[in-house]
Amino acid sequence: MIRKFFKTFFLIELFKGMGLTWKVLFTPKVTLRYPEEKTPLSNRFRALHALRRYPNGEERCIGCKLCESVCPALAITIDVHERDDGTRRTTRYDIDLTKCIFCGFCEEACPVDAIVETSIHEYHGEEQGDLYFTKEMLLAIGDKYKSIIAKEKQADHIYR
Repeated sequence: MIRKFFKTFFLIELFKGMGLTWKVLFTPKVTLRYPEEKTPLSNRFRALHALRRYPNGEERCIGCKLCESVCPALAITIDVHERDDGTRRTTRYDIDLTKCIFCGFCEEACPVDAIVETSIHEYHGEEQGDLYFTKEMLLAIGDKYKSIIAKEKQADHIYR
């Protein structure tokens, strides 16, 4: 009881805290200034989705709905239409990124590598529906970042 009184009276805890503050004050900091400095990403980091096209410009998705069925978060919605030549193509391919858990199952299940998860993680949504990506938006992302996606797929082929 007396020891506690003297610790409190002489502000021992306060001086211990101030000593720690002065010790840490002059050590190098580990904080990064984010937009200018970026942390290294893993080779297999998964972020923004994209739909790919064949070199002739036709979309790769054949409407098999494997990605929709394997998605644990039920974030993918697909509608399919059969064309005159008997092949199927999607009329609707939507991904709700607010539901998506970025597990990569959709990319693994796709037999034609139509859907990919890129390493692009600098995106955001300000309105309620901004993170709801439609087929046209996903194709536009795939077209815009075609070279980055190809480079990532080439680097990732040894793991498949």
